Amino acid sequence: TISAFSIFFTSAGFLLATAPAIASILALMSAPTDAESVAIYHTADEVAAAINEYINSHPLSRSLHANPAWTESRPHLRYPDSQRKHSLTAATLIGPGRIPVPPLVFLEEGKSLISILYLSTDLCGHVGIIHGGLLATLLDEGLARCGFSALPNKIGVTANLNINYRNPAPAGSYVVLKAEMTQVQGRKVWVKGRIELLGDTVEPGKLLVEAEGLFIEPKYAKVCALLTVDVFCAWDSLLTEFQSLPKLFANQTK
Repeated sequence: TISAFSIFFTSAGFLLATAPAIASILALMSAPTDAESVAIYHTADEVAAAINEYINSHPLSRSLHANPAWTESRPHLRYPDSQRKHSLTAATLIGPGRIPVPPLVFLEEGKSLISILYLSTDLCGHVGIIHGGLLATLLDEGLARCGFSALPNKIGVTANLNINYRNPAPAGSYVVLKAEMTQVQGRKVWVKGRIELLGDTVEPGKLLVEAEGLFIEPKYAKVCALLTVDVFCAWDSLLTEFQSLPKLFANQTK
């Protein structure tokens, strides 16, 4: 009896300790699909609605919409709410005066990525000029997202990112980030990319910044997947113990 109760309360304690992890895992499992992340987006105001309409109706967007080789998504809307609120690029930088509309991203699996977004007026370093650190952040995330699809467990960290600034980026501009993989070697992927002003069918956009990056999948990436399974096994074991309690108590009262 004592042993049974010890097991029960030890398992209950384990559940309490792992509850945040379980909640995160369940949230990730129920995350929107790529298509759903586009469909669930609703603009916050008329300004955002106009920006969103311009991005979606742009010739580049329309051509990618029509090409089945490209998958469309708003990746930041796939984050669980509990994680998104702590994210620099999915929460802190999103909103009026910053990035009013989450980037619209097109991914050609294992090859290329194109991201279209609007950079508003409150992201400046010099007056009227978008801060170079923001452009670096966008490149880091964009190149990484492009490269992760080629990694064994789709997880990676930035090993290096080399950036060359070509022209000032005016605040209040539509821009496009273009990235492509150049080499894949086991847990390593090399990606190059650029951010340009969003041009049109008549005139291409001016080049703002270029970058090359190396992204590496950490050795613990596969272990993370195994730990996820272990957490669910522990959850299943605990449920089994709960289900056996009525029988245990019944036996003790006989």
